[in-house]
Amino acid sequence: MTLAIMQPYFFPYIGYWQLIRAVDMFVIYDDVNYIKKGYINRNSILIHGKEQLFTLELLGASQNKYINEIKVGSNHQKLLKTIAVNYKKAPYFKITFPIIQDILLQDEKNLAKFIGYSLKMISNYLSIKTKFIYSSKIEKDNSLKGQDKILEICKKLHTDNYINAIGGKELYDKEVFKKEGIELNFIESDIIEYKQFDHPFVPYLSIIDIMMFNSKEEIQKMLERYQFV
Repeated sequence: MTLAIMQPYFFPYIGYWQLIRAVDMFVIYDDVNYIKKGYINRNSILIHGKEQLFTLELLGASQNKYINEIKVGSNHQKLLKTIAVNYKKAPYFKITFPIIQDILLQDEKNLAKFIGYSLKMISNYLSIKTKFIYSSKIEKDNSLKGQDKILEICKKLHTDNYINAIGGKELYDKEVFKKEGIELNFIESDIIEYKQFDHPFVPYLSIIDIMMFNSKEEIQKMLERYQFV
């Protein structure tokens, strides 16, 4: 079985979705510490032709708390208004906006489950069949850290192929995984460009931007544009 383990990100960029699509099971890594100024509750969209951060409000967020111990705030309507104003003339706005609206207006207040719902909803839209599980539901030695904890999860789920984002090359050792009978690969995305109104292209924006400017079929082709290293 192929497996990926990642912290839940808020409407992440295309590479995150390529990782989800590439595996049989995706572990939402929710019982690790929240990281401020990361992508757990913020991302970037296009505003007036430029990259602009948008942030999901949190209650009591702290790097001393696990992601699944943090609650979502109440700026959902403000975020929806910002998205609507800036993308209402995008070619796939009428298809995409109801999906984003459903996600942002959900009743769930637990941050990990809130984002988990968004990952599942967008995966459904893109016909990604990957199974999801929360790491907090897996019995394991929670005193382990870093690579050792990832290996523990892999073994608990009987993984033979662990796939990680390209940034993991500095964190994980292929030989260590190999000794445990697990093949380790890193996914490297191709450079993907598409038309964003009449502005110069801005890369690495949220999946929201991609969904607003591209059809489901076009996005599915983008999801195949990567290689393993």
